[in-house]
Formats: sequence, C-alpha cells, structure tokens
Amino acid sequence: MSSFETFQQVKLEQIELALDSVLPSDTIEPKRLHAAMRYSTLKGGKRIRAMIVYATGHVFNIADDALDSIACAIELIHAYSLIHDDLPSMDDDDLRRGKPSCHIAYDEATAILAGDALLTLAFKVLSNASISDPQKVRCIQLLSQAAGSRGMVGGQAIDLSNEGRSVTIAEVESMHLHKTGALICACVTLVANLKRLPSGNDYLHLKHYAECIGLAFQVQDDILDETSSTDVLGKTQGKDKQTQKATYPALIGLKASQQLARDLYVDAMSNLSDFDERANHLRHIAEFTVSRHA
Repeated sequence: MSSFETFQQVKLEQIELALDSVLPSDTIEPKRLHAAMRYSTLKGGKRIRAMIVYATGHVFNIADDALDSIACAIELIHAYSLIHDDLPSMDDDDLRRGKPSCHIAYDEATAILAGDALLTLAFKVLSNASISDPQKVRCIQLLSQAAGSRGMVGGQAIDLSNEGRSVTIAEVESMHLHKTGALICACVTLVANLKRLPSGNDYLHLKHYAECIGLAFQVQDDILDETSSTDVLGKTQGKDKQTQKATYPALIGLKASQQLARDLYVDAMSNLSDFDERANHLRHIAEFTVSRHA
C-alpha cells in the first residue's frame, strides 16, 4: 500500500468518526430528522473534500483537531447540497451514493429540513474549532461565501437556468467554478488561511491549485456521466443528457473534455512546484481527480 493509500484509509476513518461525533443521534428528537441527516452524511462518497483539507493541513503541519472541524463543516455542507440537488424541484434524482436519495428514503419535506439542518450545523462546528477566534471568523467568512449565492448555491441556480438552452463554454466554466469549484477551493483556503496571508505566494498558488482541480473534478464528472454506469457511479448515469444539462462533452465533445481535464491537472501540479514533499498528498489528489472512474 502506498503512502497516499494509507493516508486515504486513515483519513476516511478519521472523517467518518468526526462526522459521527458532531451529528445528532437519531435517538434524540426529532428522531426522523436526525436519522435523515445521518443517512445522507455518513458512510458515503469519496470524501475528496475532507482529503483536500487534511492534505493541505499536512503542508503546514496543522493539528488534526483543527482540521477535523474544517473537514466536517465542509462535508456537512456538501451533504446538504446533495440532498437538495436530488429533490424533484431541482435535479430530480432517486439515487445518490448507491442508495435511495434522502427524499426517497424519507420524504421530500424531511429531506429539505435535513439539508437545512446540515448547513446550519456546519457553522456551529466551525465555531467550536480549535483555532483562535479571529481565525474562526475568517473561516466562517470564507465558507459562507463559498457555499452561498456567490458560490455553490449560485452555481446551482445558474445550472438550473441553463437547462435546455444554448450556452457558451465560458458560461459552463463559470457555472462549475461556482457550483463545484467554490467548495473545493474552500477546502484549501480555510486551511491555508490559518498559516498564510491571502496575499502571500503560498496561499495564492494553493488557491489556484484548488481552482484547477475543482474544475477538473466537474469535467471528469461530466465525462463519467457519458462513459460510466449507474452501478459504478452510485447515481443515475446519463442524467445530464436526459435533462439537457450544459456539460463539457455536450459543448466540446468527449475527447476535448478529456484533454481539458489533463490540462487542468498539469496547471494544478505546476502550482505545487515550489512546495516540498509535504504537498505530495495534494499531488496525488490531483491525479486521482482526473483518473477516477466514479
């Protein structure tokens, strides 16, 4: 097993335990709501966002207790976004992470409330992080922007408005930089902010690295929606084409999309060139992003 595979295994277990500890027990009222929150958050996904948090922390030798809070906050927001994306009024998908979507497993109202509760819980977790109060405020500011109308939520709004209409490649890029890229970028900036000023070279290079892999992640998602299967993806394959989503393969073709993902990988790696071996986990994450099959 490689050092990165060991890192992945250890951190997967770590984030799962951390999330379990911050989520309300499903024995506490309202039990159904808490059960839905846990159902949609635990034991699911690649945890790529948490991995980026921990890998960035490794660059700066930041303690795990601070990183756990940041990773949990981001994973909670990601889980909420998936619940809401799957709703009938949004992307209308019955399958997520290989199991029924939250609104199918429970009901639509419970799913909406579970998403609301996860979003709110994320900021409570950040407020309890083992960092200074000024750092907490800055982290909350960064995450609020990444998750809100100028970030992830705004990207989803743009995505919905683009369905069924002709869009430019620049518009698709802007949508994905908001919808997927903003939260992935926050995985780096929240951590780098603890050790570096936003105007510093280290911070700026890491931020650009994150922007590249955030976009590459979505390009690869678009590719897999055309080339993979529902069983492998854990969500409905071909959904983008069915709903006439604005995707990279639809606009520039499959081969050009694959080349774009490779170009973004090269750009991401170049932004790590000034970092030593402590950034190797980030380098492996970039490689995983463009080579993954699910």
